[in-house]
Amino acid sequence: MNQGRGPRYSRIVAELRQRIETGELAPGDRVPSTREITRQWNVAMATATKALTELRREGLVRAVPGVGTVVAERRPVRTGRPPAAARPIAPPAPAVPTRRDNAPEQALTLGRIVAAAIAVADVEGLATVSMRRVAAGLGVSTMALYRHVADKDDLVTRMTDAAFAQWPLPESPPEGWRERLTLVARMLWDMFRRHPWLAPALSVTRPQPVAGAMPYTEWVLATLDRSGLDLPTALSVHLTLFNYIRGTAVNVEMEAEAEALTGMDNEEWMDTQEPALQAILATDRFPTLERLTTGGYDFDLDALFEFGLQRILDGMAPLLGEAT
Repeated sequence: MNQGRGPRYSRIVAELRQRIETGELAPGDRVPSTREITRQWNVAMATATKALTELRREGLVRAVPGVGTVVAERRPVRTGRPPAAARPIAPPAPAVPTRRDNAPEQALTLGRIVAAAIAVADVEGLATVSMRRVAAGLGVSTMALYRHVADKDDLVTRMTDAAFAQWPLPESPPEGWRERLTLVARMLWDMFRRHPWLAPALSVTRPQPVAGAMPYTEWVLATLDRSGLDLPTALSVHLTLFNYIRGTAVNVEMEAEAEALTGMDNEEWMDTQEPALQAILATDRFPTLERLTTGGYDFDLDALFEFGLQRILDGMAPLLGEAT
C-alpha cells in the first residue's frame, strides 16, 4: 500500500477491500471496528468511521446488531470501473412458489409463521417485520400468511404471546414479596434483552390482551395482595415496576438500531463525541460534570437496570410495611 498517495481513509478502504476480495476476510467475518482501525492505522476516529462508511456504501460490509460490522454475503465484482459503491447491491428476490411447487405453503402453520417473524425481529428489529418479509423467509407467497394471521398487528400480538410463553414463571415461588418481585423483574429484563423488539411492542396506556403476559401480572398482583395491599394500589405498583423495566429495555433496540446504522457500538460512538464534549466542558460552566468525566463512568445498561430496580423496591418497602 502506498502510504504517500490519496486520503488516509481511502487507503484503509483499499486495504480492507483487497482482504475481502482475496478471501482473507470471508462473508460473515468481522472487519476491524472503528476503534481497531484507529489503533492499527494510527488515525483519528472520524477517519476510521469514514472508512467503514465507504465500505458499507460499496456493499462490501454490513452492520449486524450485537455483532459489529461484517463482510457482506454478496460482494461486487471488480471491473476496473469506479466502485460499484454508488450502486448498492440489492438482495436476491425471493423465489415465488409456483402452483406445482406449493409444498411449503401446505406445510405452513401458525407456529412456523410466528417463529419466523420473531427470528426476523430479533436480528433486524420490529420495523422490518412485514407479511412480505416473513413470507419470503419461509419461501411462501405473502397471501399464504393471511390464512393464519389477520395482519401485522395480529402477527405482532402472537409474537409477543409466544415470546412470553418461552419464559414460564417457576411453580414454587420464593417466600418474601421483595424476592418475588425481584425474580419477576429480572425475568422480564432477560426476556427484553433476548428480544429487543418486545419492549417497544408493548404498551402501558393501551395494553394488548396477551395471554402469555398475564401470568406476570397475576404473579405481581397476587404477591402484593398476599402482603395486604389493596388491589388498586397493587395494580399501580405493578404498572410502575413494569414501566420501569420496559422503559429501560427500550434502549436495547434503540442501541441495536443505532449500531446497525453507524457500524459503531456505544463506546465507539462515544469516542467520536469526545471532542465536542470536551469543548463544552472547557467553558467551566459544568464543574461537577467535568469532575465526573475526568474520573470516568463505566456505563452498563444491565447495572443501571439493577440499580434502579433495587431503589424502586426500597421505595415500596414502607408502603408494604404499612399494609401488613
